[in-house]
Amino acid sequence: MSLKTAAIFARRELRGGLKGFRILLACLALGVAAIAGVGSVRSAIQAGLEDQGAVLLGGDAEAQFTYRYATEEERAWLESVSTAVSEVVDFRSMAVVGEGETSERGLTQIKAVDDAYPLLGEMVLAPAMPLSDALAGDGAVMAPILADRLGIAPGDTFKLGTKTFTLSAIIETEPDDAGGGFDLGPRTMVRTEALDGAGLLEPGTLFETEYRMLLPEETNLDAVKREAEDRYRDAGIRWRDARNGAPGTARFVDRLGGFLVLVGLSGLAVGGIGVSAAVRAYLSRKTSVIATLRTLGATRQTIFLTYFIQVGVLALLGIAIGLVLGAGVPMLFAPLISDALPVPTLFMLHPAPLIEAAIYGVLTALLFTLWPLARTEEVRAATLFRDALDSARALPAGRYLTATAALLLILVAVAMTFSGDAQLTLWTAGGILGSLIILVGAAFLIRLAAKSATRPARGRPALRWALGSISGPREEASSVVLSLGLGLAVLAAIGQIDGNLRAAIDRDLPEVAPSYFFVDIQKDQMETFLDIVENDPSVTRVDSAPMLRGVISEINGQPATEVAGDHWVIRGDRGITYAAQPDSRTSIVAGEWWPEDYTGPAQISFAEEEALELGLSLGDEITVNILGRDITAEITSFRVVDFSTAGIGFVMTMNPASVEGAPHTFISTVYSDAANEGRVLREVAEALPNVTAIGVRDAIDRVSELLDGVAEAVRWGAAATLVTGFLVLIGAAAAGEQSRTYEAAVLKTLGATRGRILSSFALRSALLGAGAGIVAIVAGILGGWAVSRFLMETSYAVVWPSALGIVFGGLVATLLAGLFFAWRPLAARPAQVLRARE
Repeated sequence: MSLKTAAIFARRELRGGLKGFRILLACLALGVAAIAGVGSVRSAIQAGLEDQGAVLLGGDAEAQFTYRYATEEERAWLESVSTAVSEVVDFRSMAVVGEGETSERGLTQIKAVDDAYPLLGEMVLAPAMPLSDALAGDGAVMAPILADRLGIAPGDTFKLGTKTFTLSAIIETEPDDAGGGFDLGPRTMVRTEALDGAGLLEPGTLFETEYRMLLPEETNLDAVKREAEDRYRDAGIRWRDARNGAPGTARFVDRLGGFLVLVGLSGLAVGGIGVSAAVRAYLSRKTSVIATLRTLGATRQTIFLTYFIQVGVLALLGIAIGLVLGAGVPMLFAPLISDALPVPTLFMLHPAPLIEAAIYGVLTALLFTLWPLARTEEVRAATLFRDALDSARALPAGRYLTATAALLLILVAVAMTFSGDAQLTLWTAGGILGSLIILVGAAFLIRLAAKSATRPARGRPALRWALGSISGPREEASSVVLSLGLGLAVLAAIGQIDGNLRAAIDRDLPEVAPSYFFVDIQKDQMETFLDIVENDPSVTRVDSAPMLRGVISEINGQPATEVAGDHWVIRGDRGITYAAQPDSRTSIVAGEWWPEDYTGPAQISFAEEEALELGLSLGDEITVNILGRDITAEITSFRVVDFSTAGIGFVMTMNPASVEGAPHTFISTVYSDAANEGRVLREVAEALPNVTAIGVRDAIDRVSELLDGVAEAVRWGAAATLVTGFLVLIGAAAAGEQSRTYEAAVLKTLGATRGRILSSFALRSALLGAGAGIVAIVAGILGGWAVSRFLMETSYAVVWPSALGIVFGGLVATLLAGLFFAWRPLAARPAQVLRARE
């Protein structure tokens, strides 16, 4: 009966329109729209990758080998299950223009193709011509960024290894360029046969062969994949098909999207504060109505359900508006978004991200409206006075506290499920909750400090009025500090994380990183190479090691992916080295190294941190496939490997007898001063043209480019959070307009001028804004420190320009909002205002 009665009361209340609930609608709509928008763009990219998976992959399926070509038997089987096969050879090298001191060199990712390439999609070249014509003879095509760097145009010549090629055209569109993942060097494409005599694909050279296939329409992709893995599991084959044509890109998009949704949740939490404030302000105005209903016999349950239904309907309206915006805005700007992204997109109505955003919106609305709604139970029939809710106890009944805790746990569990990253979700939830606790405590301290400062402010009326208002019984201080403070705290934390990550790249790495990685050094070239670099006075250090690459296929006889999941060590091939004895910089933390002349069963020393992540122990057996041969080795020691130095670091080191007979090359890092780096590179390249040099600074620049894109996306997410906070701030200012009108009327009656009253309002806003900004800095610095130290494991230092900008932003925002809602109180006539309060 109470539910039916409450529904009738709620319907009547809703006839009053949206007055008092516009901020609630705006906060929920903006928060839900941000999450739905991010999810819609992510789904559009994922759908595009799936739809264009075959084109991105270069075929319906691909078999990949490291260090070798497919054998005749393997090639015959690939041809038997397909209608067409294209062989692609992929590796890094140096493109060289000119000779001597005037020469220009650039790292390039070479793709050597056959006549069948491309099986799918179209190569677009400038000037326009068929790819077969462009690659005829010793022709080549090149990415525009590399051609610009080398200063060449179509018709010019350049060298790859010891052979001269002619640049025929510039690549405008490469159909499968998004499927290969992260490349350090821009693309150069040649015919495979044209590499004969270039000295680039010698035994042990690091290269991959990819066999793209077109399959009959009726082919069962799962069945073909199982057959390939069963046939060639021990041969080191890696298989993928068009259902996951660009796995690295898909994984990056998924994780970035999940992170941005968590940033959006921060914005929704800020909006939740606005929702709570809006509900509380509305119910404060309804105190007399609630008391009247109690007088007429309405139960506490009926009263609660009345406003629960009303607020629920309005919350659902706000969520619906957010879903429409989150789905519609990405579709509206689909052409611009598609042009800005290097991957295909398929914009349409994607239900999954909308459902996710709706769940977040409902849970947030429930979480932040439960407490203010619970306080309606405290209004008794006899309490027909305006501030009944203001004098209510701070905490609601125990059942509401239990329900709040349950909702919070459900929200975190849902976020963990949707984001796919439990650790990041828990860090985000902990950061938001910790920030809220800090902000609540700060709001209390600000009110206490304002109260203590009231007496010393005698003689300064405007300041004293401002302090008295802040320390008063109303909750304006709490609303401002919570709403604006949390938004600024999110922005401050992101600014600190971004600044420290860039500092780690720009400041820390160059001090310890080598100038170059030299790879593909043949064993018989090591003497020449070392003679060049070790006798160069500008070279301060040279580290060299043999390098092979292999795939971890099994752990203790079980498939590695079943034991370790999607860990990065298991995913793809890894660098492997061998050593008779550890060098002076190797730190063994568990187990023992093999004897120098050891020739028994294969043994392996594993990186300690990665071993812990994989759950490995001394005595475990690792099976590594190298050049199609499975080698099973026992883990006999763990050692510390510091990858942060950008030097040589191998997860796995094996005893020499187990692998040194396999074809392989050497890798070397050379440390030189910046002024002489170019000369060192030139001397090595002229003596050993097949050797590839990877500039560490170039690699850092490439990573920085990716970070720029990620940081930009995160900043947009943080901006949405800040906009929500500003909306809540406007709501708090609007809710306090009536009290400021009465305050202004009293002060005018006592002889205060408009200018002095306006000064008081401005000081109040500025003090609250500065307080919110300072608290946000503290929360943001703590959050930035925690993420930098424990998640990213980088050094941390406070980025003060970003931090001080947050304080200034908070001060300006509250000042503008306060002054905007000060004009009507100043214009009101005291007689009318005071008569209305009698």
